Amino acid sequence: MSTPKIDRKKFYEVVRATTIIESARLATHFGLDLTIASETFQHTGSFKFRAAYHLAANVRQQHLIAASSGNFGQALGYACLLLGKRCTVVMPETSARVKVEAVREYGCGVDFVDVKKKTRAQRIQELAQMYPDAYTTNAYNDPLIIEGNASLGEEIASLARVFDYVIVPIGGGGLSSGVISGISRLRKGIKVIGAEPAIANRTVQSLKAGYILRLSEEPQTIADGARTISLGMHNWVILKDGLSDVIEVTEQQIRQGVQLLYDRANLKAEPTGALSVGALLAQPERFIGKSVCCVVSGGNVDAEVYSELLRPVGNGSQD
Repeated sequence: MSTPKIDRKKFYEVVRATTIIESARLATHFGLDLTIASETFQHTGSFKFRAAYHLAANVRQQHLIAASSGNFGQALGYACLLLGKRCTVVMPETSARVKVEAVREYGCGVDFVDVKKKTRAQRIQELAQMYPDAYTTNAYNDPLIIEGNASLGEEIASLARVFDYVIVPIGGGGLSSGVISGISRLRKGIKVIGAEPAIANRTVQSLKAGYILRLSEEPQTIADGARTISLGMHNWVILKDGLSDVIEVTEQQIRQGVQLLYDRANLKAEPTGALSVGALLAQPERFIGKSVCCVVSGGNVDAEVYSELLRPVGNGSQD
């Protein structure tokens, strides 16, 4: 059965187009032609709503079950609320409080799991047995999810600007595979580069091996949206050939990315969203003089965590 394509008219009656930001200060800082595609102003604060709405609108089941660190849970909750459906979200006990509260506000049931004792996937399997009529999905490894995220790639490819590179955060691969799919439909020649935490480099390891490699445990990077153990199979099929490269970003560079977006672009980004700017910090010489689009995937972060991230450490992002 083929994956339902996006009905653009109905889709964009609900989903917001991405916000395009051009910060002269940030571009000058890196010495390149820089465009930010920000999903922080998307419904529920991240790109996840694109995928969640497309999925919820295209499955017949009235009960949806998924695992999430928070962003996908919020997105699925709001999508189900709009469509008159219900959902249950499996969340790590370490999830940001602001994300847990937001998931509940949309009417979702939250099922906590201690990821040191049981994986999210194992808990999903248990819930699937308890609710056999429900649709169990994955926040990234589902063709409907990828197709929803492809809308962002299409929007970037439709811009009048011609980019040398589009840099996209990678967690499980749902956003990056969707962006690759969307861009490839409309424009050739744009290289898509993934940005992932160095301590959660499941994509780098998998590309080197030539097959999906799983991390031994959930990595505790500050980019909580990238704490996945492995890529999804549906995502891997696209990423293994579609990615031009993957840049590993240190925890300090992620922090600096958050600071730079705040200082130079007046944009609040969560650590996962700042991975793309962190990639510029990791390999600055590579992009000098190039035209680059950095995808900032979301802005959901606890106030206390965000305040701590903005404190200068080492070089920081201050002048």
